[in-house]
This record gives sequence, C-alpha cells and structure tokens, in this order.
Amino acid sequence: MVGGVVSVATGAISPLIQKLTALMGDEYKKLKGVRKQASFLEKEFSAMNAALHKLELMDELDPAVKDWRDDVREMSYDMENCIDDFMRQFGREDAKAGFVKKTTRHLKRLSQRHRIASQIEELKTLAKDANARRERYKIDDWKPSSGSVTVDPRLQAFYQEGASLVGIDGPTEELVSWLMDTQKKLKVFSIVGFGGLGKTTLAKHLHGKFKRQFQCEAFFSVSQKPDMQVLLNRLEAKLHMTQSSHARDIDDIIEDIREHLKNRRYLIVVDDLWDKSVWNVISRAFPNEGNGSRVIVTTRVEGVAGTACHNDHKFIYKMKPLNEHNSRMLFFDRIFGHGDKCPSYLEDVSADILKKCGGLPLAIITIASLLFSQEGSMSGWENIRNSLGARSTINPTLEDMINILNLSYMHLPLHLRACFLYLGMYPEDEEILMSHVIREWVAEGLVSNLHGTDLMDVGKSYFNELINRSMIQPGKNWHGDITYCRVHDLMLDLILSKCAEHNFLSVASSSEKFTSMQGCKYKIRRLSLRSMAGGATSGLTMCASLLSQVRSCAWARNSMPPLLLFKYLRTLTLDNDYDGNLTIDLTAINQLFQLRYLRVSAVLGSIQLPCALKGLVYLETLDLFCNLENSFPLDIVELPRLSYLHLPSGAADVPGVENMKSLHYLCGFDLDKNSVKDIRGLGELTNLRELTFCGSPETSKFEALASSVGKLRNLKYLNMGTRNVTDESNPLCLLSSTPFKQIEILMLDTWQFPRVPKWMGGLHCLRVLNLLAMETSTEDVHVLAKLPSLVSLMFRLTQIAAERVVFGKGVFPVMEKFRFLTSNGDVMAFLVFEEGAMPKLRALNFHVNEWGGSTPVGMEHLILLEHIGLNAFPNAKSPWTKIDVLSAFTKASQLHPNHPSVWIW
Repeated sequence: MVGGVVSVATGAISPLIQKLTALMGDEYKKLKGVRKQASFLEKEFSAMNAALHKLELMDELDPAVKDWRDDVREMSYDMENCIDDFMRQFGREDAKAGFVKKTTRHLKRLSQRHRIASQIEELKTLAKDANARRERYKIDDWKPSSGSVTVDPRLQAFYQEGASLVGIDGPTEELVSWLMDTQKKLKVFSIVGFGGLGKTTLAKHLHGKFKRQFQCEAFFSVSQKPDMQVLLNRLEAKLHMTQSSHARDIDDIIEDIREHLKNRRYLIVVDDLWDKSVWNVISRAFPNEGNGSRVIVTTRVEGVAGTACHNDHKFIYKMKPLNEHNSRMLFFDRIFGHGDKCPSYLEDVSADILKKCGGLPLAIITIASLLFSQEGSMSGWENIRNSLGARSTINPTLEDMINILNLSYMHLPLHLRACFLYLGMYPEDEEILMSHVIREWVAEGLVSNLHGTDLMDVGKSYFNELINRSMIQPGKNWHGDITYCRVHDLMLDLILSKCAEHNFLSVASSSEKFTSMQGCKYKIRRLSLRSMAGGATSGLTMCASLLSQVRSCAWARNSMPPLLLFKYLRTLTLDNDYDGNLTIDLTAINQLFQLRYLRVSAVLGSIQLPCALKGLVYLETLDLFCNLENSFPLDIVELPRLSYLHLPSGAADVPGVENMKSLHYLCGFDLDKNSVKDIRGLGELTNLRELTFCGSPETSKFEALASSVGKLRNLKYLNMGTRNVTDESNPLCLLSSTPFKQIEILMLDTWQFPRVPKWMGGLHCLRVLNLLAMETSTEDVHVLAKLPSLVSLMFRLTQIAAERVVFGKGVFPVMEKFRFLTSNGDVMAFLVFEEGAMPKLRALNFHVNEWGGSTPVGMEHLILLEHIGLNAFPNAKSPWTKIDVLSAFTKASQLHPNHPSVWIW
C-alpha cells in the first residue's frame, strides 16, 4: 500500500503507522484503552517518520543522530511484531467451540493480551524517549547536503550488451592465439586483475565465441568460500550431466565428471577463483586426453593464476585499465548511445569524471548509468563530479572503485535501496531469478502499490531500473527475455557493508559465524545461510533467541531448526537440489501466521506438509519444486491471498480449485489426477496469467479442458506440458475463435495439431511459440507470418510434405530465433527463404535426420543471421556424416554476407 513500505533507514515505521491507524478504527472501538494507546503511538511514530525520511537523504550523520535513527528503526520492527500479535489474538474466535474450550481460550487470551499490553507499554516508553532525543538533537532542523541527488524512477529499462565489450579487441586476439593453437595437450590460461577490470566479461566473450568448436563446454563461477560438493554438482549441471539420486562424496563426483569429459574436447571457464586449494580439487576433474581441451581461469590473485597455469607465466594475461579512447567510447556509448557523441557544454566535466574512473569498466558503466538519469543537467553532472573527490585516479585502487559504487548507491531513489540490499540474501555469483526476488520483495513489503498498480508489475519496474543503473547485470533466456540477474562481487561487498550498517540483513557462512551474532547490538531481521558450507547446523538451534525476530530466511543444504522459532517469518526459502536422501519436515509451517512466501527447491529431495494450511492467511507464494511424501492439504483452496502456486511432484487433485480466484500463477496442475469438474473449475480463474499443466489426460476430459482454457482471457503464458497428444484428440482444435488474446508465450510442442490452427493468426501479443503439427504448407505458415510480436518460433513437424514451404518477403517481421524440427524427411530441401524474409532473424536451428547434401535455398537472404545450429542424427545406413553436414553449412556461411557461426551436435 501507499505509505506502507519497509525501507532501509526507517525500517517498518510506515506499515506500523498504518496498523496503528487501523487499531483506531471501528473494528476495535470496544477496546478503548487500546485505541488510546494506538493514537498516542501513531502520533509519536509519525513525527519520527518525517525526521527519518530527512536523514535518509543525507550522506553523513552525526554519531548521536545515527544512533537515534538506528534505535527508532529497530523499535519499529519490535512494535510492528507486537501489534501483529495483538491483532492475531483479537481476531481469533471460534463460534463452534464448546463452553469449556471457550473458557480455556478466554483465560489464555487474557494472559497473552496482558503480556502484549506490557510490551506495548514498554515500547511506548521507548518511543517517548526517542521523540525526546529527536527534539534534543534538533533533528528536524537537519538538511540534506548539497551533494545528495534524488532521482525519479524510470519504469522502462534498457541495456546495451555491446557496451561492455569496448576495448577487449587486443586481449581477445592474444587469448585466441592461445586458445585455438594446434597443441593437443590440455592447456590452462589465467586472466588476472582486481575487481571491475572486466575479467569475467572477457572470459564470457571468449567462451561464447568459441564454445561451439568444442564437444563439451561450461562456464561456472566459484566465489570466495565455495561448498565444494555444491560447486561440483553445479559443474555437472553446466555440462548437462544427469544428476545422480544417490549420495556421493567429492571424489565420486570428480570421477563422474572425468568420465563424462573423457575422450571429449572441452572448453571450461572457471570464473572468480580465489584459492589454490579450491583449484587443486577442481582441476582433478579435468582429464588430459591430448585432444586440444582448454580451461580458462579468472582470478584476482596472482598466486592462484600461477598455480592454475603451472607457473607458466606466458599463459597468464594481466588485465589493464582501458585507455583514454576506449574509456570515452564506453562512457558516451552508455549515456548517449554513441561512443563519439557528447554535447560541448559537458565535455570538460565528463573529462574530469573519466579521470576519476581510472579506466575501470565497472566504474565507468556505473557512473555513466547514474549520469544518464540526470538527463544532461549540467548541475547534476557537476554534483556527481564533486562527489567523486578531488584527485584523479591514474592508478586505480579497490578503494577508488568502492567509492564510485557507493556514490551510485547514495543516488538510488529511496524506494530502490531496500530492494537492492535484499540481493545480499543470495550467495556470490548466483543467477538470481527475477520472478523469485520480486515476489520476495513484495512479501517483505519493499514494493509500493501506487494507484492500484499490480505489485509484481511495480517490482519488475524496480528490477529494470536497477539494471538501467548498472547496479545489477541482466541475464537472458534463449528467447531473449531478461529472466535473471547477477550481482558483481564488488557490488555484493557494497551491499553487505550497507546491510551491516543498517542491520538490514545478516549472512553466515558457518555455524560459528552464526553463533557469534549473539554479541551483536541489534536483533537479526533477515538471515541468509545459503553460503554455509558443509551443511553443518550444530549450535543453530541453541541460538533460538537469534531466530525469534527474523522476517526473511534463506537456508541451503542444512537441516532446519524448529520452524516455531521463526515466529515473525514472512519469507522462507529452502534450497537443496543435490541431496536425494533429504526429507524436509514442514508440518509446523501452518503456525507461521505472518508467512507470505515459501519456496522449496529440492529436485532430488522431498517434503512433508501439514494436513491443513488455512492458518496461513497472508500466504501469497507457495513454490514447491520438489517431491511430496504425504498428502497435499486440500484446504489450499481457502487461502485468500495466494497468487502463486507451484504444486509439488506427487500432489494429487485440487478439488475446489475454482475458489482460488486470487491465483495469478498455477504450475503443475495434473490433468490426469484432477476430475472433469475441477478442470472445468479452472475456467473460473480469470485472473490467471501463467498456467502450466502436467499429466496425461483421458480424452473424456478434453472438452472440459478446451472450455476452461478458452475462458482464460488474461493468460500471458500457457504450457500444456503433458506427454504427446495426437491431432485426432487435441482439444485445442475445438477452439473456433481466438482464445487468450493477451498470450505472450505459448508452449504446445506436445499437443499435435493436424495443421497450423487458424485462430493463431489472432494472437497479436504472442512473442514465443512452440508448435507441433502433422504437416504444414506455405499457406499454413502465413497464418503465423504476420504476427507482429513473434520473436521466437520452434516448429516441429511429424512429416514433411512434397511441396516446399516458401518464406516470402516481409514474413515474420520481428522474428529473431527460428527452430525447425522433424523426425523424418529432408528439412534442407523443404524450406525456401526469399529476399526480404525474416529481416531480423539472428539464430537458425535445424534437426537433420535425412539429408540430400544441400542447404536451404535462399539462406543468404537472412541478412542479419549470426548463428546456425544443427542437430544431426545420421544412422549406420546414412550416406552422410555429421562432418559432411558441417562442411556444407560452413561453405554456405562463408558465402553468406554476415558469415554466421555454425555449430553441430
């Protein structure tokens, strides 16, 4: 709600004031004493809130004022918890309870209310004291310093990938000569330099450019204190190895990786390596088969770089700052879109700012993003230059970099600061999924609902703006959508230092570190144990007092302490994707009254749920990516605020699903286990935006399914996700008019159509389509060809007709990725591209099962084509080999005006 947002400096004051106002309302009019107390506290905290908002705009504070700010912030959390307790007790009534039970509960409630009243009285005294200190320190007279700049949020983000590649031509040429030489022995190259110089950017560029020339490839990050078992499991996942369901030690995992890489030429990037001992373990997984395999290591530590290269210093590349020309190119390209464009009145101030950046790419991009928000304001640019300090940075240091990043943080709009710091809940080098972190922001009350706007949409605009300001680094999926981000390790250092300063969140990498928190001045409000190595949990339960005030908790690879210790928990994340023997006991989860967000990721593990969940009246997200050991609680349909539901594997039917009107996202709805009535009930969920099915339904359910899907007019994502359904029984063939006209992503590659259905021509918002058809023609293709938003198409055919499909001029005007798959027939002889077809296509993929020796006619007309991917499946009787296919397409690429890369599996 407006005004009810949790912030870094003010803590929970805004939502607290809202709750105090509610206690003054008619619902509590019988409790005159409570209303009087609430009125007093509302006035006290409102006065302090106004002062805190002033202080939040200031770079530096007097120590006494800072202590006052911190004490009031912590008091707000305690007071909100106290008010929540009271509201919960006041709202608990059971009309059906008997006399004895009512009497017992009444006495218990009186005792609880007496305790809460005592806490309120104690906090009231503290509030009076805090307001007296405010007046004594004359905090209301403080004014923000002139160097502080507030920036209005921009809801639309942009990001230029090419900008980060400025100035790497020289390093690339030198490293390519090492990477692609003819020596057959395994070679390791190190890229070394301190943070922010672009080591990872350079390694990613090399990996992306050359990975298709190797049979196996992976890019994975290590970080400072890795859990070796998790790290090696992650490497297995990057290598697309099948995950073992059995418990394995480190030696077993290494042996499995060696076996997988044996006799294969591989390229592996080991990013952000800090320790020689870690390399000594990782390197054992890399066999030297004499087939030209290569490993690239990035590190800040020269000794580690030398160890990785066996101290062969000619294979160590030392990163250098950008020269003046490349610094200007990167700087102006980020601000103005062109590396040589700068208004004359900004030339001098921009030169001063660039000198202070010292050629550090991360510093240049971060400051340029901040300057972009000033919209060419001379005074804004000068303020930022002056804030950077007096001296130029000819020889940049880590301290210089931190100062620049801190300046960018201080210029964040206040509503973005808490969201940015919340990223500290995630471990170093993590791929942070946008959908997950936005829901966590919402659950924690960090997102403001302005003018009735959907909170997820507002949260996405926050995420986009952090990208726009270069505070986070975006990551895209295959379709080109931004779906996750990374936080640079220097940014993470800044985040954690700010979190410590404001007691925003606490991170423990070991049980000893956690136990040491008992000596901290303030209570733990948010706790991340994601980085805790080895799964040790001894001593955690003994520190129950540390957990009692935690609002958000992220746990990984550890057995949980009793859930009831987390009385005020709002978000809970449990990650354990590598232990097949783990069962997580969540039977007490329904006692966490304030819980808004629960996510469990345990692909190989399982969970136990309580028999009822109706106590979780505030629950918004239930994301269970795991197996279910016991029965799924049927009262899930009674949760009034649930908007996101990912059902666990093993969940049965969901009777009464039509009552879940608040749902926006439903994943894992089993068409086999649910009844016709419940499938029809899906049609009542008109707020659904995303829907994913599983199971193999009987044909008797198809009519109900078609009817329900046709009613979901607000769907943006639909994944039918079941095993193959033939065209004779496909219920979506029954649709006579265009359903779900707002759909953006449609996954239908397991539901076979006889041909392209006519109703698809009306899907004007569709961006991504996976489609399975028995056959197709030029006429069928033209049903999709004019779709104005379609950027990615995966088209599977079960049989190829005799007549060719011709892609004419102007078809698929915005498509960037096209995959054409078939289980039989010669695809190359079937497709024709005329001049002007697919004018924006960049990636083209084929399945090759039968081949007559040609490449598709007119492929040279795809003028922006960059990549050609081939999945070739010759059999023992085929007159051709993969090498033949690769050779033919390589020749076609050489004749193509854009010389696209070619890779084959």
